[in-house]
Amino acid sequence: MQQTTLDFSEIRVEIPTLEGVRSEYTAIDAALGAAKTTAEREAAIHRWDTLRRRLNAWESYANLKFEQDSRNPEYKAARDYCDELSPKLTALEVALKRRLLADAQRPALERAFGATAFALWEADVTAFEPAVERELVHEAKLCAQYTELIASAAIDFEGAQLNLAGLAPFREDADRQRRHRAERAFWGFYGARRAELDRIYDELVKLRHRMARMLGYESYIGLGYKRMHRIDYDQRDVERYRGQIAADVVPLAQRIVEERARRLGIAAPKFWDEKMSDPRGNARPKGDLAWILARCQEAFDAMHPELAAFFRTMVNGCFIDMENRAGKAGGGFCTSFPTVGMPFIFGNFNGTAHDVEVLVHEMGHAFQCYRSRNLPLTDYLWPTSESAEIDSMGLEYLAHPQMERFFGDEAERFRTEHLSDAFLFLPYGVAVDHFQHLVYANPDATPAERHKMWQQMERRYLPWRDYGDLEYPSAGGLWQEKRHIYHSPFYYVDYTLAQCCALQFWARSRVDYRGALDDYVALCGRGGEATFQTLARGANLKSPFDAGVLTGVVAEARSVLGL
Repeated sequence: MQQTTLDFSEIRVEIPTLEGVRSEYTAIDAALGAAKTTAEREAAIHRWDTLRRRLNAWESYANLKFEQDSRNPEYKAARDYCDELSPKLTALEVALKRRLLADAQRPALERAFGATAFALWEADVTAFEPAVERELVHEAKLCAQYTELIASAAIDFEGAQLNLAGLAPFREDADRQRRHRAERAFWGFYGARRAELDRIYDELVKLRHRMARMLGYESYIGLGYKRMHRIDYDQRDVERYRGQIAADVVPLAQRIVEERARRLGIAAPKFWDEKMSDPRGNARPKGDLAWILARCQEAFDAMHPELAAFFRTMVNGCFIDMENRAGKAGGGFCTSFPTVGMPFIFGNFNGTAHDVEVLVHEMGHAFQCYRSRNLPLTDYLWPTSESAEIDSMGLEYLAHPQMERFFGDEAERFRTEHLSDAFLFLPYGVAVDHFQHLVYANPDATPAERHKMWQQMERRYLPWRDYGDLEYPSAGGLWQEKRHIYHSPFYYVDYTLAQCCALQFWARSRVDYRGALDDYVALCGRGGEATFQTLARGANLKSPFDAGVLTGVVAEARSVLGL
């Protein structure tokens, strides 16, 4: 794998204008019209792809800088300009996709570029019309309002002023009373802003429903599936899958909660106890950010030469930002700059095991993106989201043998916690998905009714949950901390679909580690050139929609966890 010596500080993006981009599209359209051979058509498409990579790099840069410091007026202005211009650029892009879909030489182009791109474009052209440009701008602004609101947290706790990520270590403290106080402080922030959180989401739901109706859909659910590029499964498949989680995983998750409570000596566990698996506290890495980066390099050195070389490039080029700072947006993600073929990892370290988890997780995304950088179309640089999350979650499990480097004699405890947390996450993840289906099927529901919908989901998928005296989540508000529900509707189930695949990597790695790792690396190199189920099966994994796919993994986990 050829490595780059680029530094992030050297990244330069060209700020586009509508007139300039429109002129380029006019020239590409003319080149397609004048093309006499398939080769000439392919050359025009490559020209278009170069333009798209340049625009994607600009959009990634504008959004990343805003997320790094949401209080910076220059970054906010750049993000606002991006939000205003993006729908107009999408209109130009969709128009060209329509032309290519109708091209008389489409079969030859599909042979050259792959049929998957054309299937993705078909989803795109049914999810956009210029008539919804104003709504898309409004949607982006509402999402930015949510980001700014969450990033504004400055919570007084035990003599310090903390943001939400800064509270995380206290929410996992070995002292139960301190955990309780931290949860009260955390949810007190959301409770004080309930009206604003409800307003933003209410506007988003109604706005998205209006867009769906303008585009000919009965509700946003159909439009949301198209925007998520779901091209090889549908809503019925997802419904059956959620039922499988309820039947196969919820009972195991309940046993995990009960067993954790037994080890903690707690007869009636509360919400603030669920994250805890040991009276000594959860496993934590033994060092700070720089130390964890060094241990991560050692881990990848031991795992695979391509992973090792690539991680060194990421660190040396400063393409990783994991420091928790005031004004920085919460969460973690991986973005990329396709003009230079480099991804960027964003996160917020907080001193918990999550630091290692999120770094390895986002490294999985980054590694896939880097291995896919030379695929022929922008559409293939990333897979659709459920496939992309296999790349991230899969690496988490394949890194299990390296955890002694981070956790020392607590490594086995970390592996047990990490595996247990996966089975606690699956019911929560499908609860988020089912909730969103209810919300968008009933767009005129009041905020209070939406909170009741969430409580209904908790009774089905999280029946053990007891919030005690935490008023805000007790009233059905827990979902409002989940950024994806505001920013990326219907995304969250993708994590659970990927988790089902990643857990298969875990089970395989226990008997054939090298074979599982080789399949993983090969999967990353395929990027998004195929659909979700095709990519999964190509990596010797079963589709989560296959009947009984979780049975074997659940049985293996019960054995390993002693349940």
